[in-house]
Amino acid sequence: MSKKPDLFILAEHADLLKKLKKWDIAYHQNDDPVVDDATYDAVKRRALEIEEQFPSLAVTGASTHVGAAVSGKFTSFEHSVPMLSISDVFDEGEVADWFNKLQDKDVFIELKVDGVSFSARYERGQLVRGLTRGSGTLGEDITANLRTIPDIPQTLRGDFPDVIEIRGEVYMSRADFIALNNETDKKFANPRNAAAGSLRQLNPQITASRRLSAFAYTYGELSARSWETQSEYFNRLESWGFKTTRPWAHHANTADEIQRVYNDTMLIRADIPFDIDGLVIKVNSVALQEKMGARANSPRWEVAYKFPAARAITDLMDITVQVGRTGVLTPVAELSPINIGGVLVSRATLHNADEIARLNVRVGDRVIVQRAGDVIPQIIGVAESAHGAAEFVFPDKCPVCGAAVVQDDGAVARRCINTLGCPAQRIGELEHFVSRKGFDIEGLGTKQLELFVEKGWITSPADIFTLISKHGDAIKNLDGFGEKSVFNLSASIERARTVDLHRFLFAIGIPDIGEVTAKILSRALGSLSQIRTATDARLKQIDGVGDVMAAEIVSFFADPHNAAVLDALLGQVTVRDAEIVAPVADGPFVGKRVVLTGTLSEYSRDAAKEILEQHGAKVSSSVSSKTDIVIAGADAGSKLAKATDLGIPIWGEAEFINAIKS
Repeated sequence: MSKKPDLFILAEHADLLKKLKKWDIAYHQNDDPVVDDATYDAVKRRALEIEEQFPSLAVTGASTHVGAAVSGKFTSFEHSVPMLSISDVFDEGEVADWFNKLQDKDVFIELKVDGVSFSARYERGQLVRGLTRGSGTLGEDITANLRTIPDIPQTLRGDFPDVIEIRGEVYMSRADFIALNNETDKKFANPRNAAAGSLRQLNPQITASRRLSAFAYTYGELSARSWETQSEYFNRLESWGFKTTRPWAHHANTADEIQRVYNDTMLIRADIPFDIDGLVIKVNSVALQEKMGARANSPRWEVAYKFPAARAITDLMDITVQVGRTGVLTPVAELSPINIGGVLVSRATLHNADEIARLNVRVGDRVIVQRAGDVIPQIIGVAESAHGAAEFVFPDKCPVCGAAVVQDDGAVARRCINTLGCPAQRIGELEHFVSRKGFDIEGLGTKQLELFVEKGWITSPADIFTLISKHGDAIKNLDGFGEKSVFNLSASIERARTVDLHRFLFAIGIPDIGEVTAKILSRALGSLSQIRTATDARLKQIDGVGDVMAAEIVSFFADPHNAAVLDALLGQVTVRDAEIVAPVADGPFVGKRVVLTGTLSEYSRDAAKEILEQHGAKVSSSVSSKTDIVIAGADAGSKLAKATDLGIPIWGEAEFINAIKS
């Protein structure tokens, strides 16, 4: 008898399905995905893991789900044979597990084209209807649009069945995608989005203008079959007038051969003129395909071997160094522009000096660039070393302000010590300064700060508090401002003139000092003057302040430039002293790592966090094996499920309140 899922598993599963439904609608109906493939795949895999453990959930779960419901914009028709999706595998082991179960080890390997699925029905050789995948059982009628695509013939050539539904992928080449984005006001994110948005137009003339292409690879309803293998079917498709991915297709008879094809295709991926996101591996024998059949949403006789993040090879033209908000120096690879996943990439991160040394990358090298979703592109290796290229020497002076660059003991990053005066750090520092956990000044977002810094009206935090008195009239005349907005900004600045000590410490951006440490310092020393003059030895006596933090605090307040900036700021604001609180020596939370999840009825999340910290807890935002307690309120989600899996004690709100009172 199969076990039943508990309430936590049910809640997690429901949440996963809700996300997948939302993302499927964005992807399949609106042609505007809201998450990258890696995020989608991870959520779907977790849902499938739960359904494998609890089969009762698979009845209406991810195991049976295909695509998204059809849009009301189009007439819909039922697929005579469902258009199923393909099960994904992500590594060599998963491929081997699938392959080793096959009776016949002859497989046919095709490219997995990143486009939009279509089904074209032919009767007596004439195209009579075209449908999207839709929900897998119902598709949208796009017949008129398919007729505009040159790669989809109106009439089949040669010898063909009386009835056949030919299925494949509509796509847009990278060159056509770039040309389209240059010609239109609407900018598509990538070729797949462009193809989907072009194919699902109510006006076929728009579709016709978009330079769409198509490959065919399988079939639905069929009146008669004259081929025995998938490879032979490709021959038929080409004889009827369709294009296939034959130039990149392969046969394999072992798992090692499949992996070799995978590795070889990865090397030429950037040279293929259209986007692919993996390989499709099919049992070559059609008779065996029919014998193996399908699950609720995918055939058993094929899998999609997904590629990792999109990669390409290009020339490293230069290495420059950027300075971030916290003063950290980050080396940046300046690249010969290369299209990766439909995005033109000309820069990539090299992370730090250690990473450059590890990769042994030098200007002039041919380098491997990786891009995953919206993640910043990065160099992951050298494909070909440049002859005689010199090693990169990391600067010992800030490239922006000329101040010294330091590397703290045990740290990888190198940073500029001019925390409050380096122009490269200015916008970031000011954003941090006015943030909700700092001075909490509304109306000073990135756009406004950049504008005021550009005009020279704000060069340090103190200038914020003279901004209206000195430049208020000029601000009223700027685009986006007016009498009311300036009044509101002035009121917000005035409210911030008196600030709690821990907020002040957080706002001024001492390296390694976040919200929690700022509160610890405030409760231990009570006033800014005590903190500014505290010795390294005194700071180390405070529970929660280690050697590195103590050194950072002393160094920050000892720096003459920082001292001048702080003195100017203190001429404009008042810092409220904090009540000195003796460290909690005993109690259920002392030294415990606690995670809050869900909604508490008696306390806000911030209030509960404050109470826990006062009682000696270290509050974390994520669950790990080091977590001691998870406090779960209403609507707790994935954190609760993870805590359950790890066997971490879970407290309800009542237990939390009782522990505090006791």
